[in-house]
Amino acid sequence: MDIKDKVDSLIKQYDTNNPFKIAEAMDIVVRTIPLGKILGFHTRHSRVSIIHINENASTEQQIFTCAHELGHAILHPGVNTPFLKFNTYYSTSKIEVEANTFAIKLVFRNDMSTSITIKEAAESYGVPEQILIKNFYD
Repeated sequence: MDIKDKVDSLIKQYDTNNPFKIAEAMDIVVRTIPLGKILGFHTRHSRVSIIHINENASTEQQIFTCAHELGHAILHPGVNTPFLKFNTYYSTSKIEVEANTFAIKLVFRNDMSTSITIKEAAESYGVPEQILIKNFYD
């Protein structure tokens, strides 16, 4: 199952594209804490997945970060991921590219066919336009 199919399946199963609600339904703990310049990260300890999100990030950045880290929790369950920073969006690491793709397919699921532009989405969610363009036209 590819990433888009996985996202579609999750949205159908949980009747939402809200990453916080999906994480809660999957018993993944989400913590918002002060993280300085770090947007978030995912850890797994004793079979408990935890998504850590910077409480000082904007609401939109928290949503995207939660979706990105949820992607790690689902696609890379045995891997503790490095801290997500803005420059992580440009990573060529396979797991980071997959988590970005997962997050974009999840968060922008409803917005892809509405009036939001790529530029508006990039500015609102703090995601580089190039990353959105690559995934919107895949």
